Amino acid sequence: MKRNRESAILELLTEERKVEVSVLAERLEVSQVTIRKDLDELERRGIIVREHGFAVLRSADDIQSRIAYHYDEKRRIAERAAELVSNGDTIMIESGSCCALLADVLAEKRKDLTIITNSAFIAAYIRGKRSFQMILLGGVYQPEAQVMVGPMVRLCAEGFFVSRFFIGADGYSDRTGFTNQDHLRAAAVRDMAHQAEQVVVLTESEKFGRRGIVPLNLPNPPGIVVTNRSIPREALESLESKGVEMILVD
Repeated sequence: MKRNRESAILELLTEERKVEVSVLAERLEVSQVTIRKDLDELERRGIIVREHGFAVLRSADDIQSRIAYHYDEKRRIAERAAELVSNGDTIMIESGSCCALLADVLAEKRKDLTIITNSAFIAAYIRGKRSFQMILLGGVYQPEAQVMVGPMVRLCAEGFFVSRFFIGADGYSDRTGFTNQDHLRAAAVRDMAHQAEQVVVLTESEKFGRRGIVPLNLPNPPGIVVTNRSIPREALESLESKGVEMILVD
């Protein structure tokens, strides 16, 4: 119940950026005391800030905020995607909330993995768990998203070739394909995608009702998309018509 409230709070803050505590309590139909306890916990985790009766989302790029938003949904997607990875595999994972949770699941359930990533957050998020090798690609550091971008990412990625590259997305349309909100992160994804046999997209079904401003323009269409069963039918049919394998989770 508490996790559902946290997700609802973050959903409202994602839409409005800044919301009064009293409004949050009214919309979620709980007391202001309960809401303040939830906000205290979110602030302790660095996801929001409190100011003069308001709650404010730290940043739309803040990876901790993005993981907490629809956490259970994203965790189920990550757990299903983890079934595509075997012990001893070498894979690439880009920055993103579903991707961070995938790395966490793999660190718990797989052995002798090599994970190549441009995400400093992921490298820190799973440190200390089971034996695996982490290779962090160099580049220009974006502090909010805790990710490396720029031409150095491409140069570093060119030293590897993997069977699968796991990515997230901020949106999708039949015309543009998968999209991102940041052109530097989109370029990093494209550069890394050149070094993989297959791209696997992990994203919540609600992203199929959005369109980011930067098309990913992947070198090859995704081989697999892992998302929720509530994906819009037109998006599902569009992707299947392109030969994409759709893995749908409850």
